[in-house]
Amino acid sequence: MLRDVRATLDRLVDEGREDGIQVAVYLDGELVVDEVAGPVDHATPIFSYSTGKGLTATIVHILVEQGRLDYDLRIADVWPEFAARGKDRITLRHALTHSAGVPQLPADIVPDDFTDWARMCAIVAGTEPLWEPGARHGYHAWTWGWLIGETVRRATGLTMSEGLGLITGPLWTRGELFFGVPRGQVVAPLSDGGWSAALEQVSAHVEHFGLVSPPLVRPGAQFANRPDILGADIPATGTVTARAIAKMYAALIGEVDGVRLISPERLREVTAVATSGPDWVFGADARRSLGYTVEDGYFGWDGMGGSVACAYPDLGLALAVTKTRMGTGENDPADAIRAEIARSSRDRARATRG
Repeated sequence: MLRDVRATLDRLVDEGREDGIQVAVYLDGELVVDEVAGPVDHATPIFSYSTGKGLTATIVHILVEQGRLDYDLRIADVWPEFAARGKDRITLRHALTHSAGVPQLPADIVPDDFTDWARMCAIVAGTEPLWEPGARHGYHAWTWGWLIGETVRRATGLTMSEGLGLITGPLWTRGELFFGVPRGQVVAPLSDGGWSAALEQVSAHVEHFGLVSPPLVRPGAQFANRPDILGADIPATGTVTARAIAKMYAALIGEVDGVRLISPERLREVTAVATSGPDWVFGADARRSLGYTVEDGYFGWDGMGGSVACAYPDLGLALAVTKTRMGTGENDPADAIRAEIARSSRDRARATRG
């Protein structure tokens, strides 16, 4: 598969299944695949929804490693307003693992609200929790970013965009990893490849989906292409290139150009399964660690509509797929690309051992 990535991407674009797509792969700290197809280049960031959660989690782990944060910090100790309505016992650990109990947003929330950091933090602080902290877990699709981001800001003085410098500085990836995208930065626009229709089905059949993602802030191409949304710090999302976010994951599991973002001991801690079982939002079983999803030997984040970024520590493998066409199901090949790259890497590892 590693040799065939470019041909696969060209075929997807030629068949009309994708518009613009990027794939990057690191093996043992070396960039072995950096391919693009369609109207994007290697350095064009793409709004990739929850794939950006990996950036937020990684910032937290670096700050903990530096002694500037603690996973068991009570959020209300640095953000007193957050204690309202019985939330005084929620910790940063609860937030990272989606077990804080505040995944919901007001039904009438609009995109303009998302561009106002103080307003969104006030909304989260005033929310009544739906469960006791740690009693269950449920996907905090949007609120996760403000919940963690404001805790980081209150505890360290860093905004999340400033915190990104802890990643982009050492890894020389400035200009390719963003929360709020600065004016003048070229970003590839998203298109709808059946995603909106699929999302309507999800909202109709998943009982709690409308609570965590109200109608006017549903994750779609039109929403992501708004200049004000692109320019806002929304750390539940991110605008990234495949090669830059793959490099971040590579530097979590090992050295890249002499840089390792966290220690091996920290890596084991933050990738261990912390919550599992039925997710309150979607109902299906989910496994999460301290800030990442965990499945089949990898940790990382998928973004709604088809982006992927993750690492397989046992394989020394980190990869990312970012794309402009938001699709789902058989129309979305990103997960298949990830699985095939992992299979190829496992075959390589077995051959090396043999």
